Amino acid sequence: MPTTAPASRPTLAITTGEPAGIGPEISLKAAWALRDEVRPVLLGDAAFLSMIANDIDPAISLVSLSVRALRNNGLPNFPPDRITVIDCPLEAHVVAGQLDPKNGRAVLETLDVAIEGAQCGWFDAIVTAPLQKSTINDAGIAFTGHTEYLAQQTHTPQVVMMLAGGTAPHLRVALATTHLALKEVPAAITFDSLSRTLDILNADLQRKFGLAQPRILVTGLNPHAGESGYLGREEIDVIAPAIKAAQARGMQVSGPYPADTLFQPKYLQNADCVLAMYHDQGLPVLKFASFGHGINITLGLPLIRTSVDHGTALDLAAKGVGHADCGSMIAAMQAAARMVACSGASGT
Repeated sequence: MPTTAPASRPTLAITTGEPAGIGPEISLKAAWALRDEVRPVLLGDAAFLSMIANDIDPAISLVSLSVRALRNNGLPNFPPDRITVIDCPLEAHVVAGQLDPKNGRAVLETLDVAIEGAQCGWFDAIVTAPLQKSTINDAGIAFTGHTEYLAQQTHTPQVVMMLAGGTAPHLRVALATTHLALKEVPAAITFDSLSRTLDILNADLQRKFGLAQPRILVTGLNPHAGESGYLGREEIDVIAPAIKAAQARGMQVSGPYPADTLFQPKYLQNADCVLAMYHDQGLPVLKFASFGHGINITLGLPLIRTSVDHGTALDLAAKGVGHADCGSMIAAMQAAARMVACSGASGT
């Protein structure tokens, strides 16, 4: 396959997400705002994005490229005053705020092309706008989320979800489990899975964030971190042994700490990341501190992927262009660019 000529700005593939939501608007706004810092390439329906761009600001200039042309010739080096769109045509007319499963496959195609492009060297990183899982499932495709799909398509046996945000120093919260029913969480936390999670977290904090010796704090699973076994033995039987083993491998990992008292400045000021045991244990704290400007990062992949910290906001999209805040998308794009620089991945 053709390669792409070097450029000084990192090339970011931006999947524009669910067309009936705010994804197209925030993708266009953020890409246009950061066009001098990064080389944004939007993936979505070119005609639809052109219409949205005109509603946002007639000065936004787009240039369309087919997926076939991309595969045959690589990515042209257009100047910063023109935003490239890789055209992934939709099947049905879009009504803002109203989901249509006919567009589910086209939404998933944007993610497939982004993954292909990152693997081929056309893109330095992937930034994803929110999509609607139900639309893809209703289109007849089993889909549980971006994180799981990226792992599947890149043949990655385990990935780690991490969210980051808040004021400096940024709060980072990673998850030992992701989208699981609460009753399934204890069985999913094993010595082996937790050990792999700590290895992935430590390695990517070094490689993609430039932290020579990441300091990781680990929560317990149960209230009061198990209260010495009276409120559960997961801390004694699984979590503490995994932490001890990680320490033996040279990592700066400590815990398990009670989750209800860990998120305090006196602890966080001496940490680079908190590893929480499940989704709603760690993320409410982070989203309270940074919602709308936080980001989601998938660690462990053979590529860089960041995302916004919010959903499709169909109700907001239904009000029309001009109501969506692109702050989280800007933060996700800037974080991806920093990760490219730290990892030395740029070259497209």
